[in-house]
Amino acid sequence: MKFWRKPLDLDKIKIPCGEIHIFKDRCKGCAFCVEYCPKDVLEMSEEFNIKGYHPPYVKNPDDCLECHLCEMLCPEFAIFVTLKENEESANVTAEKGRK
Repeated sequence: MKFWRKPLDLDKIKIPCGEIHIFKDRCKGCAFCVEYCPKDVLEMSEEFNIKGYHPPYVKNPDDCLECHLCEMLCPEFAIFVTLKENEESANVTAEKGRK
């Protein structure tokens, strides 16, 4: 998407990046997380879990915006999202700790 102008606070706004964790053995293969992900981060795998279902896997890990929608929709609580720290924010935090 191309914008006609650049936002003035573009350097101050950081887009969150999430890391998805899946409990494969808890999943029942309903595919709600795959169907409703706004960024198409998840996809159903070909492998089977202990229960005989196809659990999802993360196909585009860098596209996750940490919206927690997959987490809210999962009826088995088999998926959760955590905030992935960027390299820049990790370096800033480390420098603050040294002072």
